[in-house]
Amino acid sequence: MTYRFFILPLALLCSGLVCAQTAAPLPFQRYLEAVEQHSLGLAAQRENIASAKAGISIAGLRPDPNLTLGYGPKEFGKEVDPKPPVSASVGLEWTIETGGKRQKRIQAANSTVRLAEANVEGFKHQLYSTAATAYVEACRTRQVLVRMESSLTALSSVVQANETRRKAGDVSGLELLQSRTERDQFQAGVVKARADAKAAFVNLSVPLGRRFEEQFGNAQLACEFAPFEAGTDIDVLIAEAQKESDDVQIARATLDNARDGAELARANRAVDPTVSLTYSQTPRGRSALDGNGDNVAGAPPSRTLSVGLSIPIPFSRLQKGEIIQAESAVTQALLALRSVELKTEAEVRTSYSQFVAASENLRRYRESVIEDAAKVLAGMRLSYRSGAASLLELLAAQRSADDAYVAYLQAQADAATATVQLELSIGRHPSL
Repeated sequence: MTYRFFILPLALLCSGLVCAQTAAPLPFQRYLEAVEQHSLGLAAQRENIASAKAGISIAGLRPDPNLTLGYGPKEFGKEVDPKPPVSASVGLEWTIETGGKRQKRIQAANSTVRLAEANVEGFKHQLYSTAATAYVEACRTRQVLVRMESSLTALSSVVQANETRRKAGDVSGLELLQSRTERDQFQAGVVKARADAKAAFVNLSVPLGRRFEEQFGNAQLACEFAPFEAGTDIDVLIAEAQKESDDVQIARATLDNARDGAELARANRAVDPTVSLTYSQTPRGRSALDGNGDNVAGAPPSRTLSVGLSIPIPFSRLQKGEIIQAESAVTQALLALRSVELKTEAEVRTSYSQFVAASENLRRYRESVIEDAAKVLAGMRLSYRSGAASLLELLAAQRSADDAYVAYLQAQADAATATVQLELSIGRHPSL
């Protein structure tokens, strides 16, 4: 089953059915690639990955050593003479991390990167859905416009024929007036359809992150979509979704991140000792006179080296608040994962049902409804020309055929949208 919209001309500023078609058709995949490359929202989301990767280098930092410089004590009292020598010292302190804190920090930072990447993939799939909806709607509204312009041309032909027949006395003035009224009223619908087509074209720029013309010029949309073979085994699709769905991937990355956070919380409870090394130097003391007036040499110079070890007494570890919080986060992530798995299964079943229904409706329109409505309209036009049918019967047949064709175009759009939603629900890259 092929979802066929024909080629969509994007020169929407043209009038009637004659439009500029100079560019090659733009397939959906190429448009989707451009959306992924230029989307402003996706670019902003990718900055979260860059930020998370920077967190890995931050997590790998070790405690900085402390350098201390000392000078003194220096005696300022006048009573003390001679002054004692002034000592100088230099010290180095370094906290030693225990419990594998650094490794756990890096591990948690890596899982944060994976979570950020999963979230970006989830955002990307939402972007795909938005882009696909815009693409399909642009195809549908343009084809509706083409159909309505064609019907307006047919109604204008009826009016022209009635004007000729009125001059010949074959139809009444009332019938001519009624055909004109119907044409003019239908033209208002064509004006609205043209505005809808232009609006749908403008909406193509929203997920693209730039004006469509700037990226693709006067390109046309290739709206002949290939069929999607989903198969009949829904359990196979569900199993695929449980592995590849972006919601499941995000939930699993969240669980891994919570577990790594719990391990880090446990590692942070380990006591970190501080090792210190201090070198001091005191110069030779000044010589002095003793009570007999003899010269007494000053104290010899002194150089000392001392090593210290400081270990905190972990009274704060008696409370386990951070452990309880981390374990609660893991439990919440486990429950969320289970909930997402159930939700994913429901979404796949729903998307599959909608896909099957939309495909069946499209098949029915293509195989019978459109063809039958076209035959009825063609026969009614012949009957009206020969005088075997009234104007009201012709107008009713025209409306019925137009309604059927517009519903057919909507069925094509529904089938294309259902295809994308099913593909996204099972974690596949959308294709049309």
